[in-house]
Amino acid sequence: MSSSIEKAAQRLQQLRQAGAQIPDGTSVPSTATPAAGGTRPQPAGSGGGRTGAGEVSGTRHVELDLDALATAGYVTPSALRSAVADQFRVIKRPLIANAMGKGAAPVVNGNLIMVTSALPGEGKSFTALNLALSMAMEFDHTVMLVDADVARPSMMRVLGLPPAPGLMELLLGHKKDVSDVLLRTNVEKLTLLPSGTQHECATELLASETMTRLIEDIGQRYEDRIIVFDSPPLLLTTESRVLATHMGQIVLVVQAEKTLQSQVRHALSTIESCPVKLMLLNKARAAGQDAYGYGYGYGYGYGQNSQVAEATS
Repeated sequence: MSSSIEKAAQRLQQLRQAGAQIPDGTSVPSTATPAAGGTRPQPAGSGGGRTGAGEVSGTRHVELDLDALATAGYVTPSALRSAVADQFRVIKRPLIANAMGKGAAPVVNGNLIMVTSALPGEGKSFTALNLALSMAMEFDHTVMLVDADVARPSMMRVLGLPPAPGLMELLLGHKKDVSDVLLRTNVEKLTLLPSGTQHECATELLASETMTRLIEDIGQRYEDRIIVFDSPPLLLTTESRVLATHMGQIVLVVQAEKTLQSQVRHALSTIESCPVKLMLLNKARAAGQDAYGYGYGYGYGYGQNSQVAEATS
C-alpha cells in the first residue's frame, strides 16, 4: 500500500509541475500506518518538491493580467523590448551578479534585495515590481517578490489581486510555512509573498527572531532564488530600517527634481550597515530634453559598493 501511495504522490507532483490545474485540496489518502520507528508523510507546506518558481506543490496559483501591466509600463514577456525593459536590464545586472556571488567581492545575503525610498511617492513599488519581473525573465534564476510595506501595502492592488494572508501571518504564527501563503503566478519564475494583515506590532515582528529565521529560510532554501522586498520608505516608518539589517543589497529610489539632498542623506544614514547600496534616479528627463543632472551631490557616503542608475515610471 505504501508503495502505491508514494507512486500516486509522485504522479500528483509531476502533474502540478507540468502545469496541470490540480485543486489545492487534492491529496493522497494516508491510509497506511507508519512502521515502528518510521515517520509520517509531511503535510504540504513543510517541504517537498519544487514547482513553478521554486516552492512546494501546495502553493496557490494566481493569474496576473500581463496586458494590463504592460499598458501600465511594467516589464512583461510581451514587452521585453520596451524602453523600461531595457532600463531594468541595466539595473538588474549588477544586482544579479552580487546575488549569485559573481560580483567584484562576495556579498553576504546578496540575494536579499530591498527596494525602498526616502519618502512615499518616489516610485519604489514600481521599481520593486519591475525589478522582480525583469529578473524573472532570466533563464537561470527564480524570484520571490515580498510586499514588506506592512504599514501601507500596495503590491496586491497594483497587480489586480485581492488581499491575502502573507508575511504578517507567518510572523504571528497563524501560518506555519511560506508555502501556505506564497502565490505562484503565470510568470513562470515569479512568486509573490503578500504583506498580509496589518498589525500594530509590525516593527517588533520584523525585528523578531521569527523574522530572522524566516528570511534565512527563504533566502537559503534554493540557491537560484533572488528575493526582492518592497519596503516602506525609510523616513516614514521604522519597519524599513529593521528590515535593512537583514539585506545584502538595497536599491534606494530617488525621484528626480523632488527629493531633497538632506532627505537622501538622512535615508542613507539609516542603511549604512548594508554592504551594497544602489541609487536609482527615477523620472529623470532624457538627454537632449533639458536633461536633469545629478544635482543632489551623490558623491558622499557611498563607499566602493554604491552605484547610480536611472529609470522612468
